[in-house]
Amino acid sequence: MRMLFGLLIAALVIAGLADYSPPVMRSLDRAWTHLQRGERLLRYRYGMPLRGTPDLGRLDARLEARGLELGAPIFMRIYKKESELELWIKKGGRYALFATYPICVWSGELGPKLAQGDRQAPEGFYTVARSQLNPNSRWRRSFDLGYPNAFDRAHARTGDFLMVHGGCGSIGCYAMTDPVIDEIWLIVTKALAGGQPRFHVHVMPYRWTGWNARAYEGTRWQAFWSDLRRGNALFEATGLPPRVSVCGGRYAVAATPPGGDENAAVAEGCPQDGSLS
Repeated sequence: MRMLFGLLIAALVIAGLADYSPPVMRSLDRAWTHLQRGERLLRYRYGMPLRGTPDLGRLDARLEARGLELGAPIFMRIYKKESELELWIKKGGRYALFATYPICVWSGELGPKLAQGDRQAPEGFYTVARSQLNPNSRWRRSFDLGYPNAFDRAHARTGDFLMVHGGCGSIGCYAMTDPVIDEIWLIVTKALAGGQPRFHVHVMPYRWTGWNARAYEGTRWQAFWSDLRRGNALFEATGLPPRVSVCGGRYAVAATPPGGDENAAVAEGCPQDGSLS
């Protein structure tokens, strides 16, 4: 109860300090993140589902209610600050949101992974193929995000085996708890078995709200995050994962046209029109 009371007090404080400076807002965010992690870890240790976990025992009914099917192509987005993983399933010519899962824990701070051993969970545009799945992970099941990708290599970033997995422990990974990773695993394997060659996982620092825009304005990673935001906005506008390439050390994103290949891997290459948006 004391933890829940602390979360309530923190929420009230944050809601009442909208006029504070960006550094103060970021400090409040860090305190809020710490409180959330503590509450999730307690629930995990006592065998309780994390707040916001869908009804995992009703997968078929949840799919049917949204008109979605196992085996259809999928897409994922991760929002670090909010500790949420979205799973989208293709329906017709667009992707529809199926579920938002709470992330039990991710390690490090907001910002990309830079080097082996920095304990940072990565941010960026990643793709996952069948070869990146590990059904025998020590964290029950896992899939490798594909770090370092072409962008990370262009910046000489190092590290490997950055995963989405079960359990509730992390050294650079995103831990989902065992029951949640079991459901995600089923949906992932059905999509790949159904013919999807790979699926995109877009890892964002936060949701693009007014609070976040103000709190993180002028920070070290603002330009990097702006490129991620363009990809996020294109997906919102089109319902299809954008085409992503790496041009001059930056992410370049372009809308995927209807009928185009939204499953292409991230590779070196500049847009033909010379733009980065």
